[in-house]
Amino acid sequence: MTFLTALGLTFCFLWTSADVLPQSDFNIDGMSGKWHLTGFATNAPWFIRHKVTMGTGTSTFTSMDGDLDMPFESLNPDGSCFRMHNLAKKTDVPGKFTYVGQSSVNNMLIVDVKYDEYALIYTVKTIGDSSDVVVKAYSRAQELSSGIQEKFKKFASENGVLQENIVILPKNGECQTE
Repeated sequence: MTFLTALGLTFCFLWTSADVLPQSDFNIDGMSGKWHLTGFATNAPWFIRHKVTMGTGTSTFTSMDGDLDMPFESLNPDGSCFRMHNLAKKTDVPGKFTYVGQSSVNNMLIVDVKYDEYALIYTVKTIGDSSDVVVKAYSRAQELSSGIQEKFKKFASENGVLQENIVILPKNGECQTE
């Protein structure tokens, strides 16, 4: 990645997330443990194509010297298991992380969390010179309460996600341990 590309991506992240801040009293150790991905919102074309086949998934977050280890798995409709693994690197701001996916640079903010109940995560995902906002809702239980669902939908909408692209994911089975 060239310096100018990296600089452009940094400015893009700063511009798109200028009003979005991580939770002020963020505690990374509180994030540790099992979470269910229960809500997903983005206007990204890949999501629009695949949202009808997506279901809940699970992550077991682990604090690693201030970084956040984020393995994820979800059962596919055909019974196979989709898995991915990211390590979100801490920044100078508690609750703000960066990680590189298969083809993307991700700037992630944990914007609202009640450690024993739910977490709302805001990410600017950049692929090449294109960026999309991704908002995720995680829950300690397999379902979000109706109040948290509304909070998630409102936050996603306020950050530019179209209503039809804000999805409460249907319950899904869990992947079998290999």
